[in-house]
Amino acid sequence: MKKRLITSALPYVNNIPHLGNLIQVLSADVFARFCRLKGYETLYVCGTDEYGTATETRALEEGVSPKELCDRYFVIHDDIYKWFNIAFDKFGRTSTPEQTDIVQSIFRGCDRQGYIKEGSIEQLYCTSCQRFLADRFVRGTCPHCGYDDARGDQCENCGKLLDPTDLVKPRCGTCGAEPEVRETHHLYLDLPAILPKLQNWMTEASVQGFWARNAVQMTNSWIRDGLKERAITRDLKWGIPVPKKGYEDKVFYVWFDAPIGYISITATLTSEWETWWKNPENVELFQFIGKDNIPFHTVIFPSSLLGSDENWTLLHHMSSTEYLNYESGKFSKSKGIGVFGTDAKETGIPADVWRFYIYYNRPEKADALFTWKDFQEKVNGELIGNLGNLVNRTLTFVNRFYDGKLPDAEPDAEFWKQVAVHEGKITAHLERAELRDAFREIFALSSLGNKSFQDGEPWRTRKEAPEEAARLLRDLTFLIRDLAVLIAPYIPETSDRIAGWLGMDEIRWDTLGRADGIRAIAKPEILFQRLEDDFIETLRERFAGSQAEREAARKENKEKSEVSPEDFFRERLDLRVARIETVEQHPDADKLYVLQLKLGEEERQIVSGLVDHYSIEDLTGRHIVLVYNLKPAKLRGIKSEGMLLAASTEGEKELEVLFLPEVAPGTRLSLDGEAAAAEGAKRISIDDFFSTPMRVEDNTVMIGSTAVAADGTPVRTENIARGSVG
Repeated sequence: MKKRLITSALPYVNNIPHLGNLIQVLSADVFARFCRLKGYETLYVCGTDEYGTATETRALEEGVSPKELCDRYFVIHDDIYKWFNIAFDKFGRTSTPEQTDIVQSIFRGCDRQGYIKEGSIEQLYCTSCQRFLADRFVRGTCPHCGYDDARGDQCENCGKLLDPTDLVKPRCGTCGAEPEVRETHHLYLDLPAILPKLQNWMTEASVQGFWARNAVQMTNSWIRDGLKERAITRDLKWGIPVPKKGYEDKVFYVWFDAPIGYISITATLTSEWETWWKNPENVELFQFIGKDNIPFHTVIFPSSLLGSDENWTLLHHMSSTEYLNYESGKFSKSKGIGVFGTDAKETGIPADVWRFYIYYNRPEKADALFTWKDFQEKVNGELIGNLGNLVNRTLTFVNRFYDGKLPDAEPDAEFWKQVAVHEGKITAHLERAELRDAFREIFALSSLGNKSFQDGEPWRTRKEAPEEAARLLRDLTFLIRDLAVLIAPYIPETSDRIAGWLGMDEIRWDTLGRADGIRAIAKPEILFQRLEDDFIETLRERFAGSQAEREAARKENKEKSEVSPEDFFRERLDLRVARIETVEQHPDADKLYVLQLKLGEEERQIVSGLVDHYSIEDLTGRHIVLVYNLKPAKLRGIKSEGMLLAASTEGEKELEVLFLPEVAPGTRLSLDGEAAAAEGAKRISIDDFFSTPMRVEDNTVMIGSTAVAADGTPVRTENIARGSVG
C-alpha cells in the first residue's frame, strides 16, 4: 500500500477559526484516523499561514508586530484544534527557516527553468501611508457583483479573484484615503509556459485521484479562460525575501509561499521529509480544502512544483467542499459572524457533538446551512435518538438481565449479511474520502440495530424464547463493537467510551464483522445530553450578531459583575407576580408548555419547560414569579414574553416553581426591608439575568446576602432547602 500524505488548508493566522473554517481540518482528521486504522502509513500535517498582507494589516490595527500577532493567534488556533481532538502528526507554522529555505529553493528552480518573468505594473499607492498597497490593503466595490466592501485580491461575496485596480472606487484599507496609480516592478510565474506540464499531470491525476466535481470544474474553468502570468511578489515587509537581484525590497506573495508550507511543516517534523514530498511512486497526497481555495491547489501550487523540475509528490485526491452558511447569511471571519471555535468551547457542548454535526452536515456536493434548530434536531434525533439509544438500551439490557455477561448463541446469518453490506459501503466511501456519505451510512447501520432490537422484543423473548433473546443481544452487542470502530475517526471520545464498556483493548478496522473478543460488559452511562429548547434559544441569542458586538456585550457584563448583586437587582431586575390563566401543551415540543398569564390588567404569554415536573392541573390558577423585563424570545416558533422562576437542585434532579398564592398579580418584588422601585427596569437578555444568579438558602430565595421579598415577606420554597433559582 502506498503511504498517505494528508493536508488540510492552512488556516490564516490573523483571526479565530469559525465552523466553516474548521470543516477542512476536521475532514482531514477523519480521513487520517481512518487511514491509520486501516494500516496505511499516514502523515497528517497542517499549520498556521502567517505571512502576507492580512497579517500586516491586522498587526497594524492592533499596534503590534506581525510576529507578535502570529505568536498570539497560533496559540489560539492550537488550543481550539486540541479541544476538537484533531490528531495532527504536526501542527506547525509557515514563519520558519525551513519555509524560507524551501520556498526560495522552489523559486530558484522555476527561475532556472525559465518560468520566472519580470514585469512592471501599475499598482495602487497610498500617499497618506506612503507605500504601495498590496491586495488586501485595498477595499472597494466589486466590478462583478457590486459588493461594496470587496478585498483587492478576491471578492468575499461572489468569490471572483481580483486585482486591486479592478475595484470600483478603491480606498486604502488602513486609512481610507483614495489611492493613486503608480508603476512598480514584480516577478511573475509563467503559467502559460507551464500549462502543457500541468494539463498532462491533471488529466491523469484528476481521474486516478477521483477529484471532487467542483475541483475539476473550477480548474477546467481556469484553464479554459486562459492562464496568465501571475505575480508572485509583493511590496511588503512581512514575508519571505526574494533571492533575486533588484528585488531585495520585496517578499513573495502569500499564495505562492503558503501551499509550500505543507512541505516546510513536514520538514520541521522530520529530517526525512523528502521521503514524503519527493517520492511520488510511493506516496499519495490527499488535500482537504474549501472551494474558494481550489485554483491555488490545482493550478498555482502544482505549477510551482512542476516548474522547479524536481520529482515532487503531487496531488492525488482533492476533497473540496462547498460553503457552510450560518442561519440567514454567511460565516465570516472578517465580519465576525457565525459560531467560532472559542464559541463552541464556551457552550459546554462536548467536542464530539460538534464534530458529529459538522460531519453529518458536511457540504460535500452543495452549500449547507448551519441553524441552531437543525443542530438541535440532528443531535437529538440521530446522535442521541439513534446511536445513543441503541448503545444504551442494548448494553443496559445485557447488564440488567445477564449480569453484564454476554450470552452464548449462534449468530443470525441474515442479520450479519445486512451488516456486511453497510460496512462495505462505509469502507468504500471512506477510501474515496466521501466522509458525509460514510457517516450517514454508519447511522443507517445503527438504525438497523434499533429496528432489530424493537422487532426482536427481548423484554418478551427473554422469558418466552430465551435462545432468540440471547442471539439478538449477542448480535447487537457485536454490532455496537463494530459501530465503536466505525465512529472512531469521527467522534473518537465517544468511540473510546463505548470501547471501554465492552472491554476492548484497542480499536482496529479488521475486527469488523467478527463475533469474538467480548465477554463482559461494564454498566453503561448516558452518552449525550439532549439539547433542550430553552438552552438552544439561549445559544441562538448569545451568538447572534458579530464578534465585535459580543465583545462589547462581554465588556458590559464585566462592568455589571463589578456591581453588587443587590444593586444589580435594584437597577436591572423587574420581577412581578403573575397568575397562570391557562396552560397548553406546546404543539411542536413535548417538553414545553404555553402559559397565558395575567398581571392585573396586563396579559402575557410565556413558554416554559415544565412538562416533566408539573401537570397542567398543577399549574392552572397558580401565582408565580415572572422575570418581567426579559427580552422576548421564540421557543420552537412561539413567542415567550418572560420567564417564570423556579428553584432546582444540582442537575435539576428536583425542581420547584416559586408559588406566591397570597400575593396579588402585578406586584413587583423587592429586596427584604426595601420598597419596590416605582419604575420598571429596561429589558435584559437571558445572559444578563444569569450574570448575577439567585439561589435558595434555608428555603429562602436570596440574591447576594439579602432575601428577595414580596409584599414585605421573604419569598420561600416548600421543598428545596438549597439550590439555584432560574
